[in-house]
Amino acid sequence: MTAAALALVVLAAVIHASWNFMIKRAAEAGPAFIAVTNVIICVAYAPWAIWQMAQEGMVWSWTVLGCLLLSSAINLAYTLTLQRGYRVAELSVVYPVARGTGPMLAALAAVLLLGETPTLFRGLGLLAVVAGIVLISTDGRVEVFGRPGGKAGLGWGLATGALIAAYSVVDAYGVKALEIAPVMLVWVGNALRFPMLAPVVLANPRGAWARMQGHWRMALGVGLLSPLSYILVLAALDMGAPLGVVAPMREMSMMVAALLGVLILRERVGPVRLAGCAAMIAGVVMLGARGG
Repeated sequence: MTAAALALVVLAAVIHASWNFMIKRAAEAGPAFIAVTNVIICVAYAPWAIWQMAQEGMVWSWTVLGCLLLSSAINLAYTLTLQRGYRVAELSVVYPVARGTGPMLAALAAVLLLGETPTLFRGLGLLAVVAGIVLISTDGRVEVFGRPGGKAGLGWGLATGALIAAYSVVDAYGVKALEIAPVMLVWVGNALRFPMLAPVVLANPRGAWARMQGHWRMALGVGLLSPLSYILVLAALDMGAPLGVVAPMREMSMMVAALLGVLILRERVGPVRLAGCAAMIAGVVMLGARGG
């Protein structure tokens, strides 16, 4: 893995935590917020997409179109699920649970569906991720699951993580096997979301406009940063960086999100949750280790 690819992944992790913080701040805006960010993405990244098309073109086929449609649908479901999680639970719970669940599910799928042989090292990594999820979602107090809403952060985090695992596989296939340029995968995917979002927003346009009040700057930030963080990761993969190394390195964003939760949102992130973040990061690294 080259120094340039390493820098791209580290920068992507910081950007990723930052735009998640912005979604948390505007979580009450609902699907209208996602629709506005979608418009911003398509407008802001159009010059890059046009330049990419002019330089390298794009080979279209039914397989490519199917990949783009599937990626678009999964990514939209991921964004809406994430936003819902932030409406009912804390950033410092939903975000790390979601980020840790994706690699964990990918590792389980590799064993159960692809016939990969499990190893002790990766088994320990899986246990570390599970332990981290428990520590973060309970803050060391298991009795919170018995309280109203006590399971919300865990449930929405797990659901988001499952969608992360799904789009990671689809998008990696699109970039590596179908040779779709990262910016085109993101830009076309966002363009395809308009007909998916339109019925929800147009059903009550005045309500959508009202919910967006006070959230326009956050939408601008998410619209500019969310594609960039993912494009940087896809670009690192395109430079030859192995997915098994890139995926674990991205998870340093958990600590960034925890810091944002403490410093700005005033969430309670004590030693137990920090230990949970550390356990999840270690577990994800072990799951992604080669020869483990």
